[in-house]
Amino acid sequence: MGEIQRPGALYQQVAAEIRSGIATGEYKPGAPLPSETQLIERYKVSRPTVRKAIAALRAEGLIEVIHGKGSYVRALPAPAVTIERSITRTGKTFRTGHHTWEQAEQPTVCRTTSTAITAPLLEVGEGEALFGVDRLLTEPATGTRALHRVLIPFATADEAEQLAEAPDTEPEQIYAILTAAGHKLTWHETVSARMPLPDERSTLDIPDATPILHTTRVTLGIDDHPLILEELRASADRAQLSYRITADSPRQLRTA
Repeated sequence: MGEIQRPGALYQQVAAEIRSGIATGEYKPGAPLPSETQLIERYKVSRPTVRKAIAALRAEGLIEVIHGKGSYVRALPAPAVTIERSITRTGKTFRTGHHTWEQAEQPTVCRTTSTAITAPLLEVGEGEALFGVDRLLTEPATGTRALHRVLIPFATADEAEQLAEAPDTEPEQIYAILTAAGHKLTWHETVSARMPLPDERSTLDIPDATPILHTTRVTLGIDDHPLILEELRASADRAQLSYRITADSPRQLRTA
């Protein structure tokens, strides 16, 4: 292949050519890239240009550099764990799909306020007082980590004295407490993918250029009024989500 002629910084041109080779299968997952010398010869560029192109592709998560061996196309493994997002009930007992996960440390409880994002989900004003409970969870078999957060409006805690006294009550027990308070619970959940914040990347041990899965689950009570909000965050290369879908009536489609 001759010298590339497309506009743009030279290293970006080289990175684009290699990226195209990865997409078309010329460079296969897990296989080594050509050496720096071979890339220099192929694209008729300098060594610093090749190194900048490799650095850019590494930042994108497309390749990994193994010290002493060279650059390899990153093999994307299947997620290590499937998280069942269903909620089941037996009598007065509720179970979530991650109830077998272990807590890596004690929950952190704080008083916080609703934000521009969480306020509409909880149907409260921005700046409304909330209890916040954060947990770091690990899946015993694979070591996969997840961050779990529960936000409880003070109004909900006022309905159930146990929540005011112990906001760090397990979510499954919170469901039981709210049911005992007279609520027929339903749930609404959304899932998004985004790049992690620095603290999320370090806590969840996320590789470079890897997004997280971010689920937002609202527990609804009487008249579909939001009672609590839960967030679960996990690395997209370590976890996948599974849902049970049933042909319920339109009003019941919000039920997990």
